[in-house]
Amino acid sequence: MTKISALRARNLNIPLDRVTSLSSRRVNERHYGVVELMGDDGHRGIGFCYVGSAGGGLFTEAVEGLLAPLLIGEDPYRVEGLWAAMYQEALLQGRAGTVLRAISALDNAIWDRNARAANLPLYKYLGAYTDRVPAYASGGYYIEGKTPAALAEEMASYVAAGYTAVKMKIGKLDVAAEEARIAAVRERIGPDIHLMLDANNAWSDLPTALRFARMYQKYDPYFIEEPFSPDDIGNHARLAAATSVPIATGEIEVGRWRFAELMARSGAIILQTDACVCGGITEFRRIAATAASLGITVLPHWFHDLHAHLVASTPNARYVEFFPDDQVLNFRRVVGTQIEVHQGHIEMSQRPGVGFDFNAAALDRYATAPWAQTGRASELAA
Repeated sequence: MTKISALRARNLNIPLDRVTSLSSRRVNERHYGVVELMGDDGHRGIGFCYVGSAGGGLFTEAVEGLLAPLLIGEDPYRVEGLWAAMYQEALLQGRAGTVLRAISALDNAIWDRNARAANLPLYKYLGAYTDRVPAYASGGYYIEGKTPAALAEEMASYVAAGYTAVKMKIGKLDVAAEEARIAAVRERIGPDIHLMLDANNAWSDLPTALRFARMYQKYDPYFIEEPFSPDDIGNHARLAAATSVPIATGEIEVGRWRFAELMARSGAIILQTDACVCGGITEFRRIAATAASLGITVLPHWFHDLHAHLVASTPNARYVEFFPDDQVLNFRRVVGTQIEVHQGHIEMSQRPGVGFDFNAAALDRYATAPWAQTGRASELAA
């Protein structure tokens, strides 16, 4: 029987080239966690997650001090059992946030290892639905000096590259200023391009959100994303009932139970479930299956290198969120083999597993500490 023989974790701090703003916060650096896991059959898997703009060391501690001892010596094909053991062990330390993100990274590494051992790309190991998935271009951030015309030019450049769907940030400015931004974009890209709007928890009360939603409505947005805090499911549901604009959320939501409540209360008709946040591929598949039974669409958040595989193996998933450069999703700087988009679509790679390994030199450049290792560390160092 194959056993997990070694595991190591590391946290990264990757500065942004330019300070970038969302509706309610500014970001000048991003902290990530990465893991590598080895079976005694010689096959390796990798996992990763975004921790936030600080606190990356929490990830390594969660892996090394809490979760790794549960995995060493275990059968990597016992995926459900290992997930349950990690979740149970972490009940007191964190059923959300960094600890669950560490579980997600480890779960994803196990799936990746198993797919590589089978010599299959991850999406085929999971059960392929398609070999070609549509991508939308994600951008439109607030940067000092960026005018509505410059924003419109950015969105138009994605359309010129072949994307039929684009996303921009909203919610930082007043209604008039926000309308100037979206009006410029819609005029520039035309009526047939799907225009997605990301509020990043911009509003805290329903009347304010309604003012903005009713203004946006005439520009035919594909959805408004995260209008409220993820915990405010009630206002998500009330806004969804009060506007014809589809509501999307779930990028920092966790676990099948929270997603079940969100769906039961009609808080969103588009889920942006992130397998690096929600509990890993194991939990993502449960959430997506429940959504499918209710006619709800899944558009995963971030990390297109992983989520392309999940969209390609999930019948009710529609788009991969794709970042055309490494300025915001700067994790791309440690990805050894980059996904390419042609005419708004990703042709799925046939390389085993997730289809890439970490760039070792980039990891060393951005790591804040050496690898934290458990098990036969020499196997991973080879």
